[in-house]
Amino acid sequence: MTSWARRLVELVAGRGVPQGFPGSLESDEHVLAVAELDGGGHLVATSLGLWLPVAEGVRRVGWHLVSKATWSGGALTVTEAEERGSAGSAVLLADLPARRFVLARPGLVPRVVQARVTGSIRSRHHRELPGGGAWFVQRRVPGADGAVLQVRPDPGTDEDAVRRIATEVAARLEEVRRSP
Repeated sequence: MTSWARRLVELVAGRGVPQGFPGSLESDEHVLAVAELDGGGHLVATSLGLWLPVAEGVRRVGWHLVSKATWSGGALTVTEAEERGSAGSAVLLADLPARRFVLARPGLVPRVVQARVTGSIRSRHHRELPGGGAWFVQRRVPGADGAVLQVRPDPGTDEDAVRRIATEVAARLEEVRRSP
Protein backbone atom coordinates (compact mmCIF):
# COMPACT_ATOMS: atom_id res chain seq x y z
CA MET A 1 0.00 0.00 0.00
CA THR A 2 1.39 3.39 -0.91
CA SER A 3 2.07 5.92 1.84
CA TRP A 4 -0.83 8.20 0.82
CA ALA A 5 -3.26 5.26 0.72
CA ARG A 6 -2.06 4.04 4.13
CA ARG A 7 -2.47 7.57 5.51
CA LEU A 8 -6.04 7.73 4.12
CA VAL A 9 -6.93 4.39 5.75
CA GLU A 10 -5.43 5.57 9.07
CA LEU A 11 -7.45 8.79 8.97
CA VAL A 12 -10.72 7.04 8.06
CA ALA A 13 -10.16 4.43 10.80
CA GLY A 14 -9.36 7.14 13.35
CA ARG A 15 -5.77 6.03 13.65
CA GLY A 16 -4.02 8.96 12.03
CA VAL A 17 -1.60 11.35 13.65
CA PRO A 18 -3.65 13.78 15.74
CA GLN A 19 -3.86 17.37 14.58
CA GLY A 20 -0.99 19.40 16.02
CA PHE A 21 1.09 16.31 16.89
CA PRO A 22 4.65 17.63 17.32
CA GLY A 23 6.44 14.36 16.53
CA SER A 24 7.92 13.25 13.23
CA LEU A 25 7.18 9.67 12.23
CA GLU A 26 9.63 7.58 10.24
CA SER A 27 8.64 6.84 6.62
CA ASP A 28 7.90 3.19 7.49
CA GLU A 29 6.18 3.98 10.81
CA HIS A 30 2.40 3.81 10.95
CA VAL A 31 -0.12 4.76 13.62
CA LEU A 32 -1.89 1.87 15.38
CA ALA A 33 -3.90 3.77 18.00
CA VAL A 34 -4.30 7.24 19.50
CA ALA A 35 -5.61 8.27 22.93
CA GLU A 36 -6.42 11.76 24.05
CA LEU A 37 -4.89 12.65 27.41
CA ASP A 38 -6.95 14.20 30.15
CA GLY A 39 -5.75 17.80 30.19
CA GLY A 40 -4.59 17.83 26.56
CA GLY A 41 -2.16 16.06 24.32
CA HIS A 42 -2.11 12.49 23.07
CA LEU A 43 -0.45 9.13 23.43
CA VAL A 44 0.27 7.75 19.98
CA ALA A 45 1.04 4.06 19.54
CA THR A 46 2.83 3.26 16.29
CA SER A 47 4.48 0.27 14.71
CA LEU A 48 7.82 1.39 16.18
CA GLY A 49 6.85 2.51 19.68
CA LEU A 50 4.81 4.69 21.98
CA TRP A 51 5.01 8.46 21.64
CA LEU A 52 4.94 10.06 25.09
CA PRO A 53 4.63 13.73 26.00
CA VAL A 54 7.78 15.31 27.42
CA ALA A 55 8.65 18.89 28.38
CA GLU A 56 9.97 19.69 24.90
CA GLY A 57 7.10 18.03 22.96
CA VAL A 58 6.94 14.28 22.43
CA ARG A 59 9.41 11.40 22.34
CA ARG A 60 9.03 7.89 20.97
CA VAL A 61 9.92 5.00 23.25
CA GLY A 62 10.61 1.83 21.26
CA TRP A 63 8.49 -1.17 22.25
CA HIS A 64 11.67 -3.00 23.29
CA LEU A 65 12.30 -0.30 25.91
CA VAL A 66 8.89 -0.45 27.57
CA SER A 67 9.56 -2.63 30.63
CA LYS A 68 6.02 -2.55 31.89
CA ALA A 69 2.67 -0.98 31.03
CA THR A 70 -0.48 -1.34 33.12
CA TRP A 71 -4.02 -0.12 32.50
CA SER A 72 -6.14 0.66 35.56
CA GLY A 73 -8.69 3.25 36.62
CA GLY A 74 -8.61 5.12 33.32
CA ALA A 75 -4.83 5.54 33.38
CA LEU A 76 -1.96 3.90 31.54
CA THR A 77 1.18 3.59 33.67
CA VAL A 78 4.35 3.12 31.61
CA THR A 79 7.77 2.06 32.92
CA GLU A 80 10.47 2.84 30.42
CA ALA A 81 13.90 1.18 30.46
CA GLU A 82 17.13 2.99 29.70
CA GLU A 83 20.17 1.30 28.17
CA ARG A 84 23.05 1.47 30.67
CA GLY A 85 25.77 -0.41 28.86
CA SER A 86 26.55 -3.86 27.58
CA ALA A 87 27.95 -7.18 28.72
CA GLY A 88 29.17 -9.08 25.68
CA SER A 89 26.27 -8.82 23.23
CA ALA A 90 23.74 -8.35 26.05
CA VAL A 91 22.26 -4.90 26.67
CA LEU A 92 22.09 -3.82 30.31
CA LEU A 93 18.97 -1.89 31.27
CA ALA A 94 17.68 0.12 34.22
CA ASP A 95 14.06 1.13 34.74
CA LEU A 96 13.19 4.80 34.86
CA PRO A 97 10.43 5.98 37.23
CA ALA A 98 6.97 4.92 36.05
CA ARG A 99 4.86 7.61 34.40
CA ARG A 100 1.07 7.68 34.69
CA PHE A 101 -1.12 9.01 31.88
CA VAL A 102 -4.83 9.60 32.47
CA LEU A 103 -6.63 8.97 29.19
CA ALA A 104 -9.77 10.99 28.42
CA ARG A 105 -10.63 8.57 25.62
CA PRO A 106 -8.44 5.46 25.68
CA GLY A 107 -9.68 3.91 22.45
CA LEU A 108 -7.44 1.01 21.44
CA VAL A 109 -4.28 2.34 23.10
CA PRO A 110 -4.31 0.06 26.20
CA ARG A 111 -4.81 -3.07 24.06
CA VAL A 112 -2.26 -2.03 21.43
CA VAL A 113 0.35 -1.20 24.08
CA GLN A 114 -0.18 -4.55 25.84
CA ALA A 115 0.00 -6.47 22.55
CA ARG A 116 3.11 -4.66 21.30
CA VAL A 117 5.06 -4.90 24.56
CA THR A 118 4.18 -8.56 25.03
CA GLY A 119 4.75 -9.28 21.35
CA SER A 120 8.29 -7.91 21.46
CA ILE A 121 9.27 -10.51 24.10
CA ARG A 122 10.53 -13.87 22.82
CA SER A 123 11.54 -15.25 26.22
CA ARG A 124 12.12 -14.07 29.78
CA HIS A 125 13.65 -15.55 32.88
CA HIS A 126 14.39 -14.17 36.34
CA ARG A 127 17.63 -15.39 37.92
CA GLU A 128 18.59 -14.95 41.57
CA LEU A 129 22.00 -13.32 41.98
CA PRO A 130 24.00 -11.90 44.90
CA GLY A 131 22.08 -8.99 46.41
CA GLY A 132 18.90 -9.64 44.41
CA GLY A 133 18.40 -10.93 40.90
CA ALA A 134 17.99 -9.94 37.29
CA TRP A 135 15.55 -10.37 34.42
CA PHE A 136 17.03 -11.89 31.27
CA VAL A 137 14.73 -11.03 28.37
CA GLN A 138 15.11 -11.77 24.68
CA ARG A 139 13.26 -9.15 22.64
CA ARG A 140 12.70 -8.28 19.04
CA VAL A 141 14.25 -4.91 18.28
CA PRO A 142 13.61 -3.08 15.00
CA GLY A 143 16.68 -3.28 12.78
CA ALA A 144 18.34 -6.05 14.81
CA ASP A 145 19.14 -9.44 13.34
CA GLY A 146 17.13 -11.81 15.53
CA ALA A 147 16.41 -11.21 19.20
CA VAL A 148 18.49 -9.02 21.50
CA LEU A 149 19.29 -10.15 25.03
CA GLN A 150 18.37 -7.48 27.57
CA VAL A 151 19.34 -7.79 31.23
CA ARG A 152 17.58 -5.69 33.86
CA PRO A 153 18.96 -6.15 37.40
CA ASP A 154 16.75 -5.75 40.45
CA PRO A 155 17.72 -2.86 42.75
CA GLY A 156 20.63 -3.78 45.01
CA THR A 157 21.93 -6.62 42.82
CA ASP A 158 25.71 -6.96 42.56
CA GLU A 159 26.56 -5.23 39.25
CA ASP A 160 29.74 -7.26 38.68
CA ALA A 161 27.77 -10.50 39.05
CA VAL A 162 25.15 -9.21 36.58
CA ARG A 163 27.82 -8.30 34.00
CA ARG A 164 29.64 -11.63 34.40
CA ILE A 165 26.48 -13.76 34.09
CA ALA A 166 25.04 -11.61 31.27
CA THR A 167 28.27 -11.99 29.28
CA GLU A 168 28.21 -15.79 29.76
CA VAL A 169 24.52 -16.08 28.79
CA ALA A 170 25.01 -13.88 25.72
CA ALA A 171 27.97 -16.01 24.60
CA ARG A 172 25.93 -19.23 25.00
CA LEU A 173 23.06 -17.75 22.99
CA GLU A 174 25.49 -16.82 20.21
CA GLU A 175 26.77 -20.41 20.16
CA VAL A 176 23.22 -21.74 19.88
CA ARG A 177 22.41 -19.33 17.03
CA ARG A 178 25.50 -20.41 15.09
CA SER A 179 24.99 -24.16 15.54
CA PRO A 180 23.12 -26.03 12.80
